[in-house]
This record gives sequence, C-alpha cells and structure tokens, in this order.
Amino acid sequence: MTEKNYDLVVIGSGPGGYVAAIRAAQLGMKTAIVEREHLGGICLNWGCIPTKALLRSSEIYHLMHRLDEFGFSADNISFDPAKIVKRSRDVASRLSNGVKFLMKKHKIDVIEGHGKLVASGKISVEGTEVSTKNIILATGARARSLPGLEPDGKLIWTYKEAMVPEAMPKSLLVIGSGAIGIEFASFYNTLGVDTTVVEILDRVLPVEDEEISQMAEKAFKKQGMKIHTQTEVKSLKKSANSVTAELQTADGKTESLTVDRVILAVGIVGNVEDIGLEELGIDVDRAHVKIDQWCKTNVDGIYAIGDVVGAPWLAHKAMHEGVLCVEHIAGESGVEPLHTENVPGCTYCFPQVASVGLTEAAAKAAGHSVRVGRFPFQGNGKAIALGEDQGLIKTVFDAETGELLGAHMIGAEVTELIHGYSIAKTLETTEAELMHTIFPHPTLSEMLHESVLDAYDQALHI
Repeated sequence: MTEKNYDLVVIGSGPGGYVAAIRAAQLGMKTAIVEREHLGGICLNWGCIPTKALLRSSEIYHLMHRLDEFGFSADNISFDPAKIVKRSRDVASRLSNGVKFLMKKHKIDVIEGHGKLVASGKISVEGTEVSTKNIILATGARARSLPGLEPDGKLIWTYKEAMVPEAMPKSLLVIGSGAIGIEFASFYNTLGVDTTVVEILDRVLPVEDEEISQMAEKAFKKQGMKIHTQTEVKSLKKSANSVTAELQTADGKTESLTVDRVILAVGIVGNVEDIGLEELGIDVDRAHVKIDQWCKTNVDGIYAIGDVVGAPWLAHKAMHEGVLCVEHIAGESGVEPLHTENVPGCTYCFPQVASVGLTEAAAKAAGHSVRVGRFPFQGNGKAIALGEDQGLIKTVFDAETGELLGAHMIGAEVTELIHGYSIAKTLETTEAELMHTIFPHPTLSEMLHESVLDAYDQALHI
C-alpha cells in the first residue's frame, strides 16, 4: 500500500472543492483533491453550466419567433435536439478540462477514485492510504426521490436524464417548482413541449418574494405552461412509453394526467453515505453534515462545505465556504463567517428571477418596519429598446435605519443585476449611499437605482 502525505485533502471537486483546493495551494499548503467521477462535480458536468447552455438554445429559439418585431423574417424555423444536447455537453467538457488545467497550474494532486475517511487525518482511495493534516468534505448532493415516485431514467427523469433527452417528448410533467424544476420547465416549454408543473406549496418558486412568484406564474401561464399549485402527485403509473400521474389538490379533488415523461425536481439530499462519517462519529442531520461557522465538523481536522452541509444549495455559496474554511485553517486574519443573508439566488427561467436577503413578508415577520420600492421594466429605456419590457425590481428597506434588507427581481438578465444589491448588502450600505450612486444610462442597471428611489418616494421615471 502506497502512502501519501498532505497538508490538506479535499474530497470532491465541485465548485466548493476545487476552489478550496486552489486557495489552499495559494497559501502554500501541499494539497490534493479526490474525485470519483469528473472534475468540476455536478455543477460543471450536470448542473449549473450545461443547463445554462440548454437554456441559451431555447432562448435563441424564442427570439427567432420574434424576428418580425426587430425587422427580420425567416421561414421554417426549427431545431435539432441532438445538436442542442451536444453543445451543452461540449460546454460542460470544456469547463471540466478547465478545472483540470487549474489543478495542474496550482500543483494540486488529483487522486481518482472514491474517497473514504478511515481516521482523523486518514483517507482511503481505492486501496491507497492518504495522510493529511486537514480534510474538507465537499461531496455535494444528489436528486431527492420520493416513495412511489422513484426515477427510472427512462420515463421518470432526474436532472441528468432531462439534460440529455434522446428525443423531445411531446408532453412533460415537472414535479416541483423550485429553481431546478422551473428551469427545465422553461427549457422544454419554450421548445414546444406541452409542459405541466405541479407544486405542493401555494405558489411557484416558493422561496422567492410572493409578489415575484405571482408575476412569474403569470408569465409562465402566458407562455402556455400549465401550473398546478397546492397539488400533490399521489402516484405515477408507467406504461410502455408514457406515465399517468394521479394528482390531488389541497381540497381533496383528484385528477389524472398522462404525459410522455416526468421530471422529478423535489430537492436534493447530501452525499453522506459510504464516506466514513459513522465510523468517525461525525454529526449528520437529515442527510447533511453539521458544521460550525468555520465549516468545522465535531471531529478535529475535518471540515465540510457546499451542498453536503445544507441550504442554500448554491455553487457560489460553496465556493465562498471553501475559501473561508481554508483561510481559517491557515490562520489568515480578517476571515469572516458566511452571512447567508448576503448570498444571492438566481433562477435562469424565462423570465429570469434573482434575489438576495429578506422577502417583504420575512422582513415584517422579523419585526422590521419596512419601506418598499418597486420599478417596472416598462419604465426603463434600455429594456424597451431590447424588447424586454416585462419585469420588476423590488427593494425592501428598514424604515428606521435605511438598511437594505432584501432585493427581488424578475425580468431579462436580472441574474446579471442582482450582484449590485449583493455588494450593497455586504458593504452594509443604506438608502443614502444607494440613492447617491450614479448608474450609467441607458442600462438595465438604472432600475436598481429607481427602485431605491421609489422606496423613498423619489422615483424619476414612473
């Protein structure tokens, strides 16, 4: 048996894992990363990146059907599903190879295989024992399954099968209307698939501000998507090439729906099995590793980051945890724990949705007296010029202190705008700084300014 020694070993090479490894290498640590499948983890290979490539294709198809608005014309507009999928897979491969390059650049050893903790400071990888001073678990998560609704990879899909369809189904049921479910619903619906979304809660995108959720549902229905909220899928019955779902509403009414394919998007669970947690007595709560503010587990020298530690299940949150965790291990000064209220969330459906901080309802429930600003896309010159005049920017402030409590957006490119409010929250700015910030014209970003102004009855363009 060959033995290797390191200052830090990261198990899992998703966004949190590979970023942690790079930061450790930058700080002079001898570092290795263990990966059993593909560098980049789920995000780069089967999540964030390839889904955005798919959504870009559907966006182009949507725009091609609006050519007349912009002075163009085209006949027989069509698409090739195989080429759309191939482009998505090529994008994922390019990013995974990029991570491989970064590991080589920073002299990080990549150990292929399944890593398992055997003791504090000891990992076994396919018969090789690795010794290290510190371990970071970044094993990620997988799609959650529900009893009686288990995916089979053929008729009932998880996100993996949904990204590589052999052919486009004629009809589709998406169970769950969180970010994953709605993004796939948008992709397939835009490409002409008869799409139905079922959500057990009272609105789609239930973690978002209620006003934004309502606007999103209205937009989805206008696009032809069928939405069933406060509805549960009681069972799925498979035939040769279709699935019949039994639906039940909150008031007990039932109906049957037969579709070609089903996507199960009811959340994720941490990958905590078969990595040695039980043997070392590492605390786990509902399939997620328990950590403190520095991402440390209850066992000395062992840390955990990213999806395996729980919500918010976001790549950028995992990356941030990776950096702060490594810097804490290295004893760097000025390191701060993660402030989850400053973590933005993005959903790349059509229209896009993005947010950071408290919703209006959550702010009030927390005891804040609030001032709320709103600015519609139809009041913005750049949005009108782009032909994207439907949307809203909403800001929530503490009425007494002027603290920015939250920001919520729906509309074109809002996932590229939300960072403005994320920076403002991180810097703890108040309405005063935001109101006196100069935004360029003509841009969509001007709406961020106008929404702040509106909260204080000073909006200029509505």
